[in-house]
Amino acid sequence: MLRSDIEKLHRKIMARFVDEEVIPVARELDEKGEFPSDLFKKLADMGILGIRYPKKVGGSGGNTTLYCIAMEELARGLMSLGALTAMQCLMATNGLYLYGTKEMHDEYLRPALRGEKIGAFQLTEPEAGSDLGNVRTSATKVEDGWVINGMKTWSTSGPYGDFHTVLCQTDPAKKLKGLMFVFVPADTPGFSHSKKFETLGTRTSALSEIYFNNCHVPPEYMLGEMGRGLDVLLTILAEIRVMTACLALGLHRAAMDDSIRYCKERVQFGRPIGKYQLIQAKIANMAVNLEAGHLMSYKVTHLIDNKIPCLNEASMAKYFATESACKAVDEATRIYGAYGYSMEYAVQRYYRDSRFLLYGGGTHEVLQTTIARQFGI
Repeated sequence: MLRSDIEKLHRKIMARFVDEEVIPVARELDEKGEFPSDLFKKLADMGILGIRYPKKVGGSGGNTTLYCIAMEELARGLMSLGALTAMQCLMATNGLYLYGTKEMHDEYLRPALRGEKIGAFQLTEPEAGSDLGNVRTSATKVEDGWVINGMKTWSTSGPYGDFHTVLCQTDPAKKLKGLMFVFVPADTPGFSHSKKFETLGTRTSALSEIYFNNCHVPPEYMLGEMGRGLDVLLTILAEIRVMTACLALGLHRAAMDDSIRYCKERVQFGRPIGKYQLIQAKIANMAVNLEAGHLMSYKVTHLIDNKIPCLNEASMAKYFATESACKAVDEATRIYGAYGYSMEYAVQRYYRDSRFLLYGGGTHEVLQTTIARQFGI
């Protein structure tokens, strides 16, 4: 659902970049599991890292729709590149943009949009994933700022992050009403991280634990109002969910395109397997679900761009698109048969990477509950 020539041109540019720059090296990057610094810098030079932000802070002056188109195309080439780029463009920098001082913008935001600094977003803890009221990382007010103690886990870009947006608890008795986001540079004394997690998929997107041991930050590093951390998160939650939906669309497209190509080439019983109705049904289901996911997801991005509340629609889009993508990559491995089990073909990577989609932006069990509540259930 593209509604302007700008959106069509933007997709064409991103698709060409992915075809020429990403897909040829995707297998190598996945196998090495290293941060794709060359591609990250190229995306910065194209203005993609700042696509959501106005030009006055070093951004490209785009919007959520253009951002999601870019993430979809990147995920089509390599899911982990899309995931870490999405983190840089949204969660890692949004609080800094909205609440940071001019000095913070100059020292951290502008370099991040140029790809010179990497940001990370610290939300999840061992006992606080979906249950944010159980966040234990503390922010204690002192005379000259805040002292942060605690730990986070499953931090995207955590080992590489030059700065971190951290959800903290100011008063455990207040639960959700005590939450607050704090900005913590990685060179703050007391800050440390674990080694990179070994993961099933999205291998170039580094994940780790993050530790805060009496990390002292100045008062201006509070992002938003004290005790309003949940409100800050809710301002971008719809965007997080629809972004995840668009990552799923990209992966879905990759699996479907490879499946179509393979079923035209693979011959069994004297003819291409694409001539058999059961294979045709798999491709048809992929195509229908992809089209539905596109309609749902880009409806949401246009609502966001027009400042229309749409968290429920975003939750639906994330739930549908990611479940459909997981189904599509599973069917792709079946179409490939035994070759789908081989590391030689990309469908095995699609299958591994698809699991990432089930957790980011809200688990599907939580999303189903959220959607049902909109109907008074």
